[in-house]
Amino acid sequence: MPSRHHLLVVLAYAAAIGVWACAPAPAPEPPHDLVIANGRVLDPESGLDAVRHLGVRNGTIAVVSEVPLPGTRTIDAAGHVVTPGFIDLHEHGQQDESYRMMVRDGVTSAFELEVGTADVAAWYAARDGGQIVNHGVSIGHIPVRMRVLGDPGTGLLPAGIGGSGSASEAQMAEMEVLLRKGLAEGAVAVGFGSAYTPGAPMAEIERMFRVAARGGASAHIHMRGGVPGLHETMAAAKAAGAPLQIVHVNSVAGDDIATFLAAIQAARDAGQDVTTEAYPYGAGMTEIQSALFDDWPSWPDERFGQHQLVATGERLTRATFAQARQTGGTIIIHNRSDAQTRAAIVSPLAMIASDGFIEKGRGHPRTSGTYARVLGRYVRDERAIDLMDAVRRMTLAPARRLEPRVPAMANKGRIRVGADADLTVFDAATVIDRATYEDATIPSAGIPYVIVNGVVVVDKGQITSARPGRPVRAPTGRP
Repeated sequence: MPSRHHLLVVLAYAAAIGVWACAPAPAPEPPHDLVIANGRVLDPESGLDAVRHLGVRNGTIAVVSEVPLPGTRTIDAAGHVVTPGFIDLHEHGQQDESYRMMVRDGVTSAFELEVGTADVAAWYAARDGGQIVNHGVSIGHIPVRMRVLGDPGTGLLPAGIGGSGSASEAQMAEMEVLLRKGLAEGAVAVGFGSAYTPGAPMAEIERMFRVAARGGASAHIHMRGGVPGLHETMAAAKAAGAPLQIVHVNSVAGDDIATFLAAIQAARDAGQDVTTEAYPYGAGMTEIQSALFDDWPSWPDERFGQHQLVATGERLTRATFAQARQTGGTIIIHNRSDAQTRAAIVSPLAMIASDGFIEKGRGHPRTSGTYARVLGRYVRDERAIDLMDAVRRMTLAPARRLEPRVPAMANKGRIRVGADADLTVFDAATVIDRATYEDATIPSAGIPYVIVNGVVVVDKGQITSARPGRPVRAPTGRP
């Protein structure tokens, strides 16, 4: 016969079982806003390279899972690569026409950091209401100098005194005030173009570098002067304490690309914060009235044929170059070899940045095809770059370049829980650029899905009506 104690234990156990049996089952996990399923996920920060399922909620990555996830919408990325969205630090086409081309090339964040703007607050205000991609700008020494010196140019670049003129002490002090104002309004960097401002001695550039350094901002410069100019520029940045980005090293180095890259690496090894970038095309593009071409009357006749007028696609002669110099416009310059371009693109030092621009259907193919060209030609076809390293140079490296001043960039360029859901899905077997110098508006192939802040903006290769892109801005009030 069981004891009274034993009976009480049995009854208590039975009661507990009954309570457990009557308890409601745990609620099923609510579906994610979006699931990217079955893709080969590459994260350059953690080194993850495996098939995973990504769950997105409220614009951020909520889970990176080895097992399937419920979603209000699921994109099956089987057979595709899923990476952080590409971050372009050098994109002049900061309007919807260009954004629509670059997003189909996998870009989710586009920055105008070389030329920048003279009015940061107005630049961001002009893009209120949403864009298709995230966007940001520098306060630019070039436009500030144009404003202070009264340059007559109406485009991006000086067409007179703003480029070639000398600034007085009072004018340089005014430039400093305007640069500090732009930083206080949230500029993500300070832009420079000493190649376009030959009237600015290196002492002026270094003085403006110091403004960038005090604001905790990187200085992004289209430099002049070849190898001596590189050393002079890096020395000025080092003296000022400014983090330095040499823009489009493939363009400014020319035949000296190996020497440029070695010098940048040596500076980095010595502890200097200096980085660089490149685009994968042999031709550049700029405004024909810029100071780059002030010496054009001395050119040999055969040099003019390297220049192609963007508006018409025609190659120029001495006579037509002179005419275009008067009327203005942009030109494509076919002056680099494939070997020069390749040397820059395969270097692990160089981030990938497009230097792109499209206006009224005319421009340079780098706006539409930079990232697909690197992935298709240099990663897949030539096997000159490891896929993970290419992705790092398109995503994590540019994010880290801006992070010290722009904390929001710490959540871009990565695939991890809590990161912004800026994602690019591409087919490694078919991704390639298709735009040409004659038609820069042909979109890249092999990029069926692009997601910005958790919203699908390229769906089965087509642009949606969504405009979830946000301004990327440094904290305001910091000079």
